[in-house]
Amino acid sequence: MTMIGALTEADFEERVLRSETPVLVDFWAEWCVPCHMVAPVVEEIAREKGDQLLVGKLNIDEHPALAQRYGVMSIPTLMLFVKGEEKARVIGARGKDAILREIDPHLS
Repeated sequence: MTMIGALTEADFEERVLRSETPVLVDFWAEWCVPCHMVAPVVEEIAREKGDQLLVGKLNIDEHPALAQRYGVMSIPTLMLFVKGEEKARVIGARGKDAILREIDPHLS
């Protein structure tokens, strides 16, 4: 599995924006029920696409500046970064197929 774990404001640039491998970031919060519903789907994608991407989680309550910087208005929000650029965004608790439809075109 290629879960890179919890992301922070301190390491976001290094671990996400400078990554040579695409990174799927799950913007979430502990109190968010839909976030907990989509978490197993995100983990499954991490296992299946481990050779193509990394997956990290960013708690918006702990790091609100990053949520604001990327215009995250609703959670869960999944954002795919490729070479530091946002390439895809999936908002809300969506199924695996819907998420893959958005991110697959940007993976090699």
